[in-house]
Order: sequence, then C-alpha cells, then structure tokens
Amino acid sequence: MPRTKILIIDDEKLVRWSLQHKLGREGYEVESAPTGEEGLNLIREDGFDLVLLDLRLPGIDGVQVLQEIKNLERDIAVIMLTAETSIARAVECVRLGAYNYLCKPFEFDEVRVAIEKAREELKLRREMSRLRCQQRRKFGIDNLVGNSAPMKAVRELIAKIAPSDATTVLVEGANGTGKELAARAIHFGGARANQPFMDINCSALPENLIESELFGHERGAFTDAKSTKKGLFELADGGTILLDEIGDMKLALQAKLLRVLETRQFRRVGGSQDISVDVRVITLTNKNLEEAVARGEFRQDLYYRLKVISVKMPTLADRPRDIALLAEHFLKSFAQEFKKPLKQVSPPALESLRNYPWPGNVRELRNVIERLVILEADQMILVKHLPPEIRTGAKRGGKWIIELPAAGVALVDVERELVLQAMERAGGNQTHAAELLGIERDALRRRLSKYGLLEQASESSSSAMLC
Repeated sequence: MPRTKILIIDDEKLVRWSLQHKLGREGYEVESAPTGEEGLNLIREDGFDLVLLDLRLPGIDGVQVLQEIKNLERDIAVIMLTAETSIARAVECVRLGAYNYLCKPFEFDEVRVAIEKAREELKLRREMSRLRCQQRRKFGIDNLVGNSAPMKAVRELIAKIAPSDATTVLVEGANGTGKELAARAIHFGGARANQPFMDINCSALPENLIESELFGHERGAFTDAKSTKKGLFELADGGTILLDEIGDMKLALQAKLLRVLETRQFRRVGGSQDISVDVRVITLTNKNLEEAVARGEFRQDLYYRLKVISVKMPTLADRPRDIALLAEHFLKSFAQEFKKPLKQVSPPALESLRNYPWPGNVRELRNVIERLVILEADQMILVKHLPPEIRTGAKRGGKWIIELPAAGVALVDVERELVLQAMERAGGNQTHAAELLGIERDALRRRLSKYGLLEQASESSSSAMLC
C-alpha cells in the first residue's frame, strides 16, 4: 500500500502540532487545517486516505464536514475526535460514515491503533473496488461479442434490462451460446453490480440438498444440520441469484420458488419465520419450457412468472459473421492470459472456421482457440493447425457438404475438381490453396502436375503478380 496521507482538522493548535509531529515520525504524510472550510479545500485539491476530524470546530462543525467529505464520494476513512462523551453524537457520526470515534483526552497509542485498523479496512475496500471493476470489465455487456443482427438485438435488450427494476429474467439458448455471460452482463450492468452474485446449477444437486442450498436451514432441521445455515437467497440479498438449468428443477421445489418470486419471502428448511429478501432472479435453460409445461414437467404458473422478461441467445450457426470477431477476441484474451505472442488466423483457416457448423456454439470455438494458443508455436494459424473435424470438411446436420451422387463418381474426378476450386478460391496462390485442402504445398504441386494443371497454375500466378 502506498504511503498513507493523513489530514488533521482541529482548531486546537497544540493537538494539530502534536499529532502531525508524532504521525510524521511513524512514516505518514501529514497535513493539518484549523477549520472545516480549510480542511475541505485541502481535500478537494489533494487526495487523502484518512482524516482525523474534530467534532467541534469554528464555522462549520465536524458533522457538516463529515457529510461533505462523504458527498465528495472520496474513498477516505474519517476518525472523529471530540471532548464530548455523548453516545448519541457518536452514533450519529458512525451513521453518517465515520470509521471511528475517539474521546479527548486520548493517548497517542489509541490514535495509532485506530489509524492502523482504518488503513486495513481502507486497503480491503480498495481491493474489493478493484475486483468489482475487474468483474465489470470481464463480464460487462461489451464481452457479448458480435456485430450480427441477432447479437446486436441481444445487447440492446440487455442494455435495457440491466438498469431496470426487473426482478426476474429468463435466458434461453442451446448449450455454449453464452447464457451465463448474458446473465452476468445483466447483473454487472445495473445498480446491483456492487452487491452479491450467487449462482447454482439446479441439476447438479439432489432435491433434498438444493432446497437447503437455496433457502438455508435451521439447526436440527435434519440429521446433518448441526448449525443454522443461510441459503443463497439470503446471501444474495440486494444482489442477484442465478439458477442454471431451471428446467431440471423438481416440481415440489418449483412451487416453493414461485412463492419466493411472488412474495419475496421464504422460510429456511425447518424454520417457522418468514425471511424477506430483495434479489433479482435470473434463470437459464437449454430446454423448451413450453414443451416441458405441456408434458407436465414444469409448472405453467412458474413458467409465465419467469418469462415476463426473456432473452434468447442465438446459436453460432445463426450468426456466422461473428466467428471472425469471436476468434480475434479469444486470441487476444488467451494471449494475455498465457503470456503468449498474439496470433493471427490465415484467410483459408478463417474460411474453414466459418464453414464449420459449431454444434458446441461459442464455447466450442473458445476451446479450439485456447488449444491453438497453448499448443501451436507458429504466429500464423493455418488450416493444418485446426482440429481434424474442422480441417477436413464442415458438417451440417450430420451430413458432409460433399455427398456421393446416386450414380457414383470417379474419385480422381472429385480430387481434380477440389484442386481446381481451391486454386480458384485462393486466386492462384498455391500456398493458400494447399491450406484450404489441408495439405503441404509440395503435395498440391504433385496433384497439379498429375492433372496437367501445373502450367495453368503458373500462368495464373504470373498474371496475378502482373496485375
């Protein structure tokens, strides 16, 4: 922690001199002011970590100065100094944001201890603030990468939901589409960003355990309940709770969840008192809940309560134009994480990425890029570096794009046609054409020679250079 800057505001010259002298010897950077007005001017001009503030001052008193310091929204710890012994005044100052309250006359050791404790709290607050800023950057709406129409619509919708008073949001989409990222963008983009974000997977725990995890339990509620435990709804009070795989929640628990959503109250397992909470509930599902309702597997009333505001995450196949942006985003992210040089994707390799249907959606693309950053030493990612299922040909709906005609076909004719197409797509560039076919350049030249295309390829290459 950098050297702590302390401001002493006290109308007693001896107190100011004594504290400034002793604190300076302790290694602090200290300034002082005899009035509240002068002290506030110093605070506005310069940054201080801590203020020792006398309660009774000429002009504006210590309470007014304390209020003004807090209005400035500076991260400053304030310790009140006073000859008064009124408990009411002490309580008022603490309520207004004072860290501590010392009565005159005091020993310097009391001041030293109070300052050390304040510094530790200040350090903790700043670390928490840094982590929150880090989380906002990591999970903000800008991390929903994509310029396609579906993703623009998603970002616009989340930008409206996040600062709103909406307390229930349903995020739907296939696995790997970024549902949890959307949920976090909603949390960190709103007024609850500095409050807890708690999450649980509804399919990961048995029914008897998930109820206790959500709502907590009283001591003795069941065999292993040796002490009272708060559930996620209590811990998330003021913030957000994320219920993943909500479609897998059992019907009995669905009824209890509906009650919480309607009343904002619940009881711990084994408890008899209602507990009130203020939470935003975001639910995620990869299932069709309407069909689940029709089958009797999901409560209709809960479905309608959850779907008041819903976000539908598109599959990667629905937004192929975003693949290049996502690949670039992941390359930068993993290069930074693993301290590797930033890689680039060659045009033919990017074409292969675009042609692949990505059944695992964005998560699958992310995993592929992570593997390439970790394992490949080359600066340029080529077709040959891609996984076999992407390199050898894209599949759609389980069928190859190249299908065998009913009447059959000669394999050599297929190979010749693919070589011609690769050369045409690569503009006569043999290196790029070889990458498109997933073979070395020498292997491509052998095939060009085999099919009498080598001279034609050379002429095409020469023409391209002249142009």
